[in-house]
Amino acid sequence: MSEPTRWWWVRHAPVPGAPSRIYGQSDVSCDTSETAAFANLAASLPEGAVWVVSPLKRTHETLDAIASIGVPIPQPIIEPGLAEQNFGRWQGLSWAEMQANDPAAYAAFWQDPTRAAPPDGESYVALMDRARTAIERLTAAHAGRDMIAVSHGGTIRAAVGLALNLTPEATMAVVIDNLSVTRLSHVEDGLLRGRGGVWMVEGVNWPSRGGR
Repeated sequence: MSEPTRWWWVRHAPVPGAPSRIYGQSDVSCDTSETAAFANLAASLPEGAVWVVSPLKRTHETLDAIASIGVPIPQPIIEPGLAEQNFGRWQGLSWAEMQANDPAAYAAFWQDPTRAAPPDGESYVALMDRARTAIERLTAAHAGRDMIAVSHGGTIRAAVGLALNLTPEATMAVVIDNLSVTRLSHVEDGLLRGRGGVWMVEGVNWPSRGGR
């Protein structure tokens, strides 16, 4: 059996005010002031890994905070396919503001929230498709390596959905907290007598504040 490709998914540090607003692909900063959380996070990650970040500032700031603990980090791969879902004209708004600004579009969105796209944005299914393409490409390019990806809640849910072959609706039940670690491994020659590559889910939403 070949050596698995291990993905260590890290959700970026929290964005101030994020619980009440949808930031999507808005390029906002995150709060990296909780040094103890980064120390715990750094201690849980492997050495010698390939590092990947999305193009958004909050993943780069999170990576810099991990490096500030003393973790040697090589030049990361910047992968657009791992960015958060694009919420278009709704980015930066609360759900109440979205409904007030465009009640018809808001109502239409909630008829099928995984497949409907926000105005000038993309659907969650579109996010899953582009994340899958990026993950499969990077897995093939770095087979047998540890991959640390600092990314976003929606993207990490999509990665779990890929590993478990979940429907888009089912992936929405996966909780991914800020600064949590999710570990997924890809075995190229499979587990069932060589019947193709498979994913193993080894841990989801491990906290950075000690314990798993």
